[in-house]
Amino acid sequence: MVRAIIVKTEHVCEGARFLVDSTKGAHNITFLLLHIYIMATGLLFSGQGAQSVGMGKSLYENSDIAKALYDEANEVLGWDLKTLCFEGPDEALTETKVCQPALYVQGFALFSILKERGKLGDYKSACGLSLGELTALAAAGVYDFATGLRLVAERGRLMQEACDATRGGMAAVIGGTPEDVQTFCDEFDIEVANLNCPGQIVISGDNEKVLEAVAASKGRFKLCKPLNVAGAYHSKLMISARDAFAEFIKEFDFKAPEVVVYTNVTGKQVSDPQEIKDSLVSQIVSSVRFEDCLRNMAAENGIEQFYECGPGKVLAGFAKRTDRALNVTPMSEFDEIPE
Repeated sequence: MVRAIIVKTEHVCEGARFLVDSTKGAHNITFLLLHIYIMATGLLFSGQGAQSVGMGKSLYENSDIAKALYDEANEVLGWDLKTLCFEGPDEALTETKVCQPALYVQGFALFSILKERGKLGDYKSACGLSLGELTALAAAGVYDFATGLRLVAERGRLMQEACDATRGGMAAVIGGTPEDVQTFCDEFDIEVANLNCPGQIVISGDNEKVLEAVAASKGRFKLCKPLNVAGAYHSKLMISARDAFAEFIKEFDFKAPEVVVYTNVTGKQVSDPQEIKDSLVSQIVSSVRFEDCLRNMAAENGIEQFYECGPGKVLAGFAKRTDRALNVTPMSEFDEIPE
């Protein structure tokens, strides 16, 4: 007689001890230990700027789960997100109030398909870049899909209003340390918006001041280049959006996350529902510490396989510059999702 015992990697020792104990006094019985290795998995969700016309169309056409999510999104929003994602035009999709829901729905659809295909057997942690943090929280069970979409839509609308009411700009700084870039920002009364990965930092603030800083950057950094954006995200020019969002988010019930999640505000774990709310509010005007989120997520959870859920392969690029040992599989469309 052959009996098979299937154990996960972390239970091999316990399984081996059980085999020894269970064979005492037994005759003509062979125990076969089947060792199934399940990699610890983490999810990364894209932020604003990764969007492109056609995003999510193949998901909608090939996955019943994705189709249902996009159809539900149109109902929740009260406007046609599907057409703007699948057909554009680009100018409309790029608007903050549109691209944020677009990225949220696509990211959650990719997560749902991964789950359906059994790719999240040892799903440990999730985080996102700016807007992507709200998608990560939905994938962690803090709120359901529709609730997250309402939060994202209002966040995008309020940030669009703040952009329209101010003259903000942003620039990418290549080759500077966080300390050097912070000193540089202080000189021009602007702010550090994103700490994406080693050597890549984004600055934000009044557009004239940002352009002055860019002009004065020669010789201080490898490159300082203005970005084509609608406003000064993650700066004090977003205070009106932050304050309004703080009121809006009060009515929603958050749950403790089912997996470990990280806040962009500190780069550290957050688990208390009220702290998660507070972090989402603060994040609108705070620096996005994505590099810290990524490093801590990998180290503290032993992540062996990351999936980037969203277009552009941006986060995979950040991960490569942060630690080349990190294994990130980027995916955006249906044929890129692992079977």
